[in-house]
Amino acid sequence: MKTVYRFVLRAYVGPMVLTFFIVMFILLMHYLWMHIDELVGKGLGPSVIIELVFYASATLIPMALPLATLLASIMTMGNLGENNELLALKAAGISLPRIMKPLIILMVFVCVGSFFVINNFTPYSYQKMFSLLSDISKQKQEMKFQDGIFFNGIPDMSIRIGHQDPETNKLTDILIYNNKTYSKMQTTVADSGYIRISDDRKYLLVTLFQGQIYEENRNYQWFTQNTLSHHIFDRQDLVIPLSGFAFERSDQSEFASRSETKNMSQLSYTIDSLRHAQDSMVTNFGTKLVKSNIFRNLGYTELDTLPKLHPVYVMGRLDTMSVQQRNAVFGQASTWAEEARSYADYESEYMSYTSQLLYRAQADYQRKISLPFSIMIFFLIGAPLGAIIRKGGLGMPIVVSVLFFVVYYIISITGEKFVKDGAWPAFWGIWISSFILFPIAIFLTYKSTNDSALFNADAYKKRLEPILSLIRKVWGRLKKSKN
Repeated sequence: MKTVYRFVLRAYVGPMVLTFFIVMFILLMHYLWMHIDELVGKGLGPSVIIELVFYASATLIPMALPLATLLASIMTMGNLGENNELLALKAAGISLPRIMKPLIILMVFVCVGSFFVINNFTPYSYQKMFSLLSDISKQKQEMKFQDGIFFNGIPDMSIRIGHQDPETNKLTDILIYNNKTYSKMQTTVADSGYIRISDDRKYLLVTLFQGQIYEENRNYQWFTQNTLSHHIFDRQDLVIPLSGFAFERSDQSEFASRSETKNMSQLSYTIDSLRHAQDSMVTNFGTKLVKSNIFRNLGYTELDTLPKLHPVYVMGRLDTMSVQQRNAVFGQASTWAEEARSYADYESEYMSYTSQLLYRAQADYQRKISLPFSIMIFFLIGAPLGAIIRKGGLGMPIVVSVLFFVVYYIISITGEKFVKDGAWPAFWGIWISSFILFPIAIFLTYKSTNDSALFNADAYKKRLEPILSLIRKVWGRLKKSKN
């Protein structure tokens, strides 16, 4: 049996690794395509791109691993069935559960490892990825000139060139508007020159030849005192400080509050804190609304001691007031009512925001637990299905795997949406996809163990033959009766 187990493991490990990297590559290409606008044209170094790809890949493991498991299990068992190796093992008296035993043990280790990855490494990767994306979004585009078009990528400056030599980078017919100083407007015209960013990307290095500078000193109090100066130069060298062109790292701790960047212990603490805050807001809302906004001038400390107002008594008091007094009372009441409404709206929005944070944290907490089970469920679906289909390669297994995964993904995102909207508890919303697919896994395992012809068209045709013959007889009798 050890030889058989080694044979089955070797047949499975190769497709598992291959499909995992294929799925990761596809998901990573989709991720990069979604963020291509943020990455292109900013002069990012290879180390930054590689770092972003690495951390983005780590965040895609929870999606890639279940699909790779399903695809690899279908391919492995399909290859064994297509090559009659599975039939030979069964003929030797080895049942399908015993053939799958080493794979089940391997998948147990994979599930346990996936839990530690999603609980420890993935949150860290999310934090690093969010920080990198934030730093990249703050970096400005590279300085690229187009003939006859103003470049406005530098604050308070506009640069237009007539032509740029692609080989020497020499610029001709240069026009620069510089308004970096509040009270000074400078216009520079030059026949030729060079403009580039320093190696540390902190300075703009400008070298101009055969040009003129027009400088207007503005006096915003006395416009008649504005002065205009004119300078002619043969060569001028400028070093202008820049900001935003160099890639700068920000503090990663500002992203630590997001639920994706927390492990289970941190999420548990966050959930308890949000629940306590939510309960406190609900408890104190009514008291603060009544005491601070409605009966603010009565000095009551408890809601139970608030006076009971009788409409007849209130109307009687109003009848004794003058018109000016009534206007003052109604104006004050309207002001307090508007303040109470504003306070209620603010508290409602804050409660809604707190509830969204709570639902998201609960969903992420349950997702970390459900991932290992979903991997095992996909294996229990794929291995029996491959034994029944008996088709290896990347044709039929890909079609079946994508079909099951699409169903799983649609159910998962639907349940997660209901959780984040507060319509479903987090447990049911995250686990519903596993609960739906688990009976399918049990059914397929039972069918493959008993060698049931689940996808054999001839078997279904034989079962339907009596019904079809009966329909033909009835149809023939009806035609004879009409004739």
